[in-house]
Amino acid sequence: MGTLYLVSTPIGNLDDITLRALRVLREASLIAAEDPRQAQRLLARYQIDTPCISYHQHNKLASVDDLLTALANGDVALISNSGTPGMSAPGFELVNACIAAGLTVLPIPGPSTPITALVASGLPTDQFTCLGFLPRRGAERRALLTSLAELPQTLVCFEAAHRVVDALADLLAILGDRRMVAARELTRPQEEFRRQRISQVLAHYSTHRPRGEFTLLVEGRRWPGPRKAQPADLQAVAAPPDEQLPSEAEVAARLRSLRAQGKSGSSAARQIARELGLNKSLIYQIWIGLGQEDTP
Repeated sequence: MGTLYLVSTPIGNLDDITLRALRVLREASLIAAEDPRQAQRLLARYQIDTPCISYHQHNKLASVDDLLTALANGDVALISNSGTPGMSAPGFELVNACIAAGLTVLPIPGPSTPITALVASGLPTDQFTCLGFLPRRGAERRALLTSLAELPQTLVCFEAAHRVVDALADLLAILGDRRMVAARELTRPQEEFRRQRISQVLAHYSTHRPRGEFTLLVEGRRWPGPRKAQPADLQAVAAPPDEQLPSEAEVAARLRSLRAQGKSGSSAARQIARELGLNKSLIYQIWIGLGQEDTP
């Protein structure tokens, strides 16, 4: 019985592929590609002539039996149009079918769009939620964002250029004017990271036509809302009642004042945390945000 290999492929720059991935693609009996025509660019670049068939969103269920038959006779390499198969790309159903059939499933690590964007974003990386592509319909998109509005994790999602402005408008309306990053054309010559507030990114792309593939990253909810139970790590040493908590804007104004006095970020965060009885790390994240506000 063969092995199903989940092979990560470049997300833009064809140089971004591992030696192991190339070996697996050459030695497999069959490659199942999300788009065989697009896959040929990569395969031709590295002179790989392994037979290639399609496995995409519209035939993924019908193709499972055929691929299980192929796996009875050799190894199969699954690739998506870019990045890691199964991550916002077909693969989940095939992986589960192989596991149920007792077949070996092995990942071949490599490029991943959400990770690539996240590590260069400047937003917290310790916890994040990847949403994949946002729903195309506005009502569905807004319902999803509303359900995620209270999460403290960084949010990562993908969007097509022609829907970016509408998506940004919904992000601003539902999540508020948080810090965000619009990463465009990752690893390609036109690669761009726009690290600003949501309102600033929206203003830019409202007057500059969006082009290319977008990954949008938005900071999670940082600041305690009124009259809501606070997580333990955000609690004050002697926490005031919720109604007495200053707003994030008030804390930011205080930080700007201390910065104008020449205070360092650590010193200012320590002082305000002591005065308000709030977590120093929370205050320092707001300080970092002030620096990004100054970025054109």
